[in-house]
Amino acid sequence: MKFGVVIFPGSNCDHDCYYVIESVIGKPVEFIWHQDTSVQGFDAIVLPGGFAYGDYLRTGALARFSPVMSAVGEFAQQGGLVIGICNGFQILCEAGLLPGALLKNVGMKYVCKYLQLRTETAQTPFTNALSKGQLLHIPIGHGEGNYFADAETLKRLEDNGRVVFRYMENPNGSIHDIAGIVNGGRNVLGMMPHPDRSSEAILGSADGKLIFESMVNALVTK
Repeated sequence: MKFGVVIFPGSNCDHDCYYVIESVIGKPVEFIWHQDTSVQGFDAIVLPGGFAYGDYLRTGALARFSPVMSAVGEFAQQGGLVIGICNGFQILCEAGLLPGALLKNVGMKYVCKYLQLRTETAQTPFTNALSKGQLLHIPIGHGEGNYFADAETLKRLEDNGRVVFRYMENPNGSIHDIAGIVNGGRNVLGMMPHPDRSSEAILGSADGKLIFESMVNALVTK
């Protein structure tokens, strides 16, 4: 199996994700430049957190037009695993691969701290190593993490078990305390908290490693 980590101009968590995949879970990984037009040969794609070019206009609004996103979209439609973390979640929403939008935090301030997340479902490729209700100690670091969706979309997410993580203490105003969701096929996950920044005990928590290990489990049994 091989993971790919997409680099957008301005990305600053790409090496964090690369390190976790290569050194913590011990799987092959390569960087993918945002102007690449193919993701052939990869089994899972990571859109890392941090920043992307054009975020000053609207977070992810320009990055969604990077050539690689067309390839990522086709990859997702074919059932490939895609995880978008923080800025990656914002880009997935802008690209239409996930519903809803990420707005500015309530209070209009950047928030960076560890939080408790509650696992809402273990029935995804990203949470099969977890149990429903399990709490994870994972950090956030964002200024625009306030998840919003219209009432119809929200009902669909809730009714179909597509809300994957919720904040135990809402840091940004996200509707229904939503911290992460999956698409209808359950193969695309967007989450604002950073599992890449919490995959080794020395960082304060190794809970984030469970998300990457779940992806490995899903690929092994695919």
